[in-house]
Amino acid sequence: MNYDKLEVLAPAGDMERLDAALDFGADAVYLGGTAFGMRAGPKNFDEDAMLNAVRKCHDKGVKVHLTCNTLPRNDEIPYFEGFIRTAFDAGVDAAITADLGLMSLIKKFTPDLEIHMSTQTGIVNYVTANELYSMGAKRVVLARELSLDEVAEIRAKTPSDLEIETFVHGAMCVSFSGRCLLSSYLVNRDANRGQCAQPCRWGYHLMEEKREGQFFPVFEDEKGTYILNSMDMCMIDHIDKLAKAGVNSFKIEGRAKSAYYVSVITNAYRQAVDIFKSDPDNYKLPDYVREEVFKVSHRDYCTGFFFGHPSDCRQYYADNGYIRSYDVCAVVDSCENGRIFAEQRNKFCIGDELEILAPGRKPVKYTVSEIRNADGESVENTCHAAMKFSMPNTCGEDFPPHSIIRKKS
Repeated sequence: MNYDKLEVLAPAGDMERLDAALDFGADAVYLGGTAFGMRAGPKNFDEDAMLNAVRKCHDKGVKVHLTCNTLPRNDEIPYFEGFIRTAFDAGVDAAITADLGLMSLIKKFTPDLEIHMSTQTGIVNYVTANELYSMGAKRVVLARELSLDEVAEIRAKTPSDLEIETFVHGAMCVSFSGRCLLSSYLVNRDANRGQCAQPCRWGYHLMEEKREGQFFPVFEDEKGTYILNSMDMCMIDHIDKLAKAGVNSFKIEGRAKSAYYVSVITNAYRQAVDIFKSDPDNYKLPDYVREEVFKVSHRDYCTGFFFGHPSDCRQYYADNGYIRSYDVCAVVDSCENGRIFAEQRNKFCIGDELEILAPGRKPVKYTVSEIRNADGESVENTCHAAMKFSMPNTCGEDFPPHSIIRKKS
């Protein structure tokens, strides 16, 4: 099997996050326009921003996949022609859709645009994959509920030029392939149109009607009451198994996540994929790459359904919060004349122990011995928001622009 074209697919909720994906090694990004996308929360991309985004990506040889993966209602359909033609004219490489009607409209209005069938299509067998291929799909994003063996069988029984994409990292939805009505029922925000309020992350109690205000805990078992709260997926240790099962594209969830998250997780999977490609039969992930996935905000990790039913690790019952162990202190602007020039993101002080993360490298430990402000004056800390400053470069290597300076919480 040829692994040269394995793809690291990163999320881009806005231009800052797109830049992070580009800086840290994405082969492709997926992003949303101002409509028809499954993430209404992020800023997303209007017509001018999409043109700029495509230009930036293509200058670096990176592809752009546009999310058209909502389930639109009748009154939205008349607007789709203008939306998809504008995106095609901007140069997007593929449209991701879950709706067969939108698929037909993409073929009608932009017949040269690649079609990727979203995970929300619910593709769990080779018959469906083959039928979508015959209808014009270039790629299928498989349902998250499949095992590796099922993925491998789909690969074996579909045309070799039908690409297979799976999610490999990030938040998981308690519903089947993201199709959920809970948010619509509880708060009238349609999860299938990008407006999910994530009620699956809420804690629930039982109240007896004659004892108003007296709440009783709901126990699925002795662990607690967050009975719908899924763990996050992490497949960083299993890139080899995914590739050998026939996965072409490794998709990172997180268009609503921070630029720091996009940088670190894209960087980790970029390195993991490159390590695998260098020696496919002897994949061994260095500890420092594995540790990176724990240096962003995350819930406890599991491997989803890839190794069978996740009975031991499907839900996290303690609370709905994130584990956060590192804070971004600054972003590097340049290294010159023996100094690191950067812009502050969070306060740190002389004497603090930091890490500097550059694309494709092992993070470097750094002890702050001196800080100078933009005027070259010595200061004790970086106490002003977005202040420009410099520090002596004692690391023995230079760091490219946008490298991340962070501190353990």
